[in-house]
Amino acid sequence: MIGSGPNGLTAAIVLARAGRKVVVYEAQKTVGGAVRSAPLTLPGFTHDVCSAVHPFAVASPIFRSMPLAQFGLEWIAPPAELAHPFDDGTAAMVERSVSDTAAGLGPDAAAYRALVGSVVDDWRRLEEVVFSPLTLIPRHPLSAARFGFNALRSCDAVVRRTFAGRDARALFAGIAAHGMLPLDVRPSAGVALVLGALAHIVGWAIPRGGAQKLTDALVGYLRSLGGDVIVDTPVTNIDEVSAKTIICDLSPRPLLRIAGHRLPDAYRALIGKYRYGMGAFKVDWALDAPIPWRAESCARAATVHLGGTYEALIASERDAWDGRVCDRPFVILVQPSLFDASRAPAGKHTAWAYCHVPHGSTVDMTDRIEAQIEAVAPGFRDRVLARSTMSPAEIERHNANLVGGDIGAGVSDLRQLFARPTWRWHSTPVKGLYLCSASTPPGVGVHGMCGYWAAQRALADG
Repeated sequence: MIGSGPNGLTAAIVLARAGRKVVVYEAQKTVGGAVRSAPLTLPGFTHDVCSAVHPFAVASPIFRSMPLAQFGLEWIAPPAELAHPFDDGTAAMVERSVSDTAAGLGPDAAAYRALVGSVVDDWRRLEEVVFSPLTLIPRHPLSAARFGFNALRSCDAVVRRTFAGRDARALFAGIAAHGMLPLDVRPSAGVALVLGALAHIVGWAIPRGGAQKLTDALVGYLRSLGGDVIVDTPVTNIDEVSAKTIICDLSPRPLLRIAGHRLPDAYRALIGKYRYGMGAFKVDWALDAPIPWRAESCARAATVHLGGTYEALIASERDAWDGRVCDRPFVILVQPSLFDASRAPAGKHTAWAYCHVPHGSTVDMTDRIEAQIEAVAPGFRDRVLARSTMSPAEIERHNANLVGGDIGAGVSDLRQLFARPTWRWHSTPVKGLYLCSASTPPGVGVHGMCGYWAAQRALADG
């Protein structure tokens, strides 16, 4: 195995369960890929380096099959799943209950129950569709067809047809923007439907102690099965690895760097055309007090979306996609220490936020991100003890899969959703060489299912 992200560790666990001897090589000094924690600001403050909130992990079929709680993983469920404040001091909320969420959406209550609630009600029949390569024939085709009718559309198309009020339109668009696509591009609605439904099904939970605890639990379970993980050991040439089966938790560009010489010209050219999308600019803060939200309900949620109205979100995501820097970017913020005291010294707090920027952008977005927070939480900057920033280039240095700061490991539009990174999916033309990163089906998200499917393919090949 090359790479110790959640997909790489999952693939290793599946192989180890099948009786294979498994070793995972990790280039960085710590394990986890995009699921790591570190003291980025001051001693005693624990920050998540990349991912922080993990509904996919809680819902993951393969993670459910693992005894991760025995290896220290504990989930925290905040009182509310999501807050979306506006400049007038109010906030739209996603509650755990579909009915409670709908009740706060006024004229859009029935529409929300019908759109998102239908996915929640049908989830057990849709789970395989979400967590499998999309061209597999579903066992529940009618449910899949109903879901696909909206999921494969753009967020803009669904919002304009479904919602009339400010709050529902902004909530749905903010969730869709996690997909790192312009909101008028298909299938951005699918991101909102899945993540929105998961808020009601399993919640937008955080691991106690930080994202690293999820990685540590996966490593602990792997080692209990006889597998091993070796850190600070970059593989620069695939020929250095002597194994019958090599599964790479790598996106196409880093794969080409270490294995391009072994790949046929046609396949090498094909994955060389794999498209990476907009990047992210991230800021972590050590705070001497909680964020002073004008809308007090924001303190009930670990995740807060900043960016105002639906129209503002549309403009922000289109700007980043088209190579422009937005003065008022859409910001995804997480405030874990409100619910997990282990993240900071007594009385202190942490916060984490990012916005989307053009691929590989070198523009410092710190002031713009903090201005978006100040607009709905006046006095925020006065509470900052220290901050750490990560540009797209720095994000890529932390994880080579995230080329240009693309934390989705590649564009997830229709073309790359089905052929990810090619129609071979997890296989390559080289016997015994496989891919398992988020650049393979079912795609981005901390769920380990890319690793599961890659391992299944490897086991089937013998």
